[in-house]
Amino acid sequence: MNYAIISRVIGRLMLFVGAAMVPSLLIAGIKREADFFAFSTTILLLLILGFSFSFFSKNLSKKSLKIKDALTIVSLGWIVSAGFGALPFTISGVLPNYFDAFFEAVSGFTTTGATVIDNVEILPAGLLFWRSFMHWLGGMGILVLALAIMPTVGVGGFQLFKAESPGPIADKVVPKMKDTAKLLYTAYFGITAIQTILLLFGGMTLYEALIHTFGTVGTGGFSTRNASIGAFNSSYIMVIITIFMVASGVNFSLYYALYKGEIKSFLSNPEFRVYLAIIGVAGLLVTLNIRSIYPDFFSALRHGFFQVSSIMTTTGYGTADFDLWPTFSRMVLFFLMFVGGCAGSTGGSIKVIRIMILFKMFKREVSKLLHPRAMVAIQCNGKLLSTDVIAGVTGFFFLYLMLFAGGALFLSFENISFFSAVSASAACLGNIGPGFEAVGATQTYSFFSTPSKFMLSVLMLFGRLELFTFFALLTPKYWIRD
Repeated sequence: MNYAIISRVIGRLMLFVGAAMVPSLLIAGIKREADFFAFSTTILLLLILGFSFSFFSKNLSKKSLKIKDALTIVSLGWIVSAGFGALPFTISGVLPNYFDAFFEAVSGFTTTGATVIDNVEILPAGLLFWRSFMHWLGGMGILVLALAIMPTVGVGGFQLFKAESPGPIADKVVPKMKDTAKLLYTAYFGITAIQTILLLFGGMTLYEALIHTFGTVGTGGFSTRNASIGAFNSSYIMVIITIFMVASGVNFSLYYALYKGEIKSFLSNPEFRVYLAIIGVAGLLVTLNIRSIYPDFFSALRHGFFQVSSIMTTTGYGTADFDLWPTFSRMVLFFLMFVGGCAGSTGGSIKVIRIMILFKMFKREVSKLLHPRAMVAIQCNGKLLSTDVIAGVTGFFFLYLMLFAGGALFLSFENISFFSAVSASAACLGNIGPGFEAVGATQTYSFFSTPSKFMLSVLMLFGRLELFTFFALLTPKYWIRD
């Protein structure tokens, strides 16, 4: 394992995280609030450590980055980012317990949106901005973002991209990885800018518009209000955020196809069509089920599609306490927790493409029962899937269910209800945020014990890095010298 490369990349990442805290530092300075000292101290620490680590080795070969190095960099990178991202919460005294602060930072960077803060409206402005900005930084992958704007990182980026990419297959949009990262983030910046402008037209301040755009485009869900989007009581804001939540759950490489004028390719993408179909059907079913709760059909339609889109894309915003909805609607939302967005999006959970492949595998096995000698291939997006990809999807699904069940079993020691335990486990592993009952739309995770918060933080990291990245580090063979 090349420790010099690992040290240099982690050092550059520290510098990047420190630079990312500057906007929050400026806001804290303008507001003259206590978090100014917390941010300045953390940034100074990151600068010292970042420069120390990044210049550990001056002569690095771009071809020397191996898969082990990439997995180590990605795993350590996310832990380091969350570890230092938690310091402003602790130093400022908002969350004196570091494990609480680490939970909040992990939730921010992994775009989960679960919180241990019972009243976010009393937070200093800088910290409130930082916890949402972490969503935006982690949405497409913090290392991919660093690669896009800091190409002098000094290593080949595709291995990092594969280790951090959400989905069963990591494809370059263009031949060079740096150019791929830049194209993906051009779309990311563009969607962010458009939504911010539209929210300004809805009456939000620039500060609020940015925070809620970060939470939407990064599919994270942190808000400036305890009642989330429902606090604004605006149909316009609700519709705009619904549209952009759905847009952020789409594979961002498809936006490049749209940019090139390949509209037919964009609209005919099988995963995209299934993704929209699931949202459409689930939204309509929930709307019909909650119709009696709201004064008219269109109110039920707005709330139903907003919440379906929020859970499906793993954003976690809310306009209502869906724990008060009928059982059927709550079950639909619970099942959507295991679907998620498209591969290559900022959404979490299992992903639509894996659900499609699993159904194709089921269809193939039924076909082989009827025609034992038939050779039935599995295609996706017009391409034949290799046995490695199919095995990877199967292994991912099994491991996902095992982690979900293990997390729920661990939380059962907290003496909470069955639905609270399973939904909390699903919400953190799927990077969704809110669950049901004890961790519902109007509740927080503050009541959990420190061991449970740490376990949930681990689930969030596992879910964001697609399980295998962290599990590879836990195997004895990983540490055997090549």
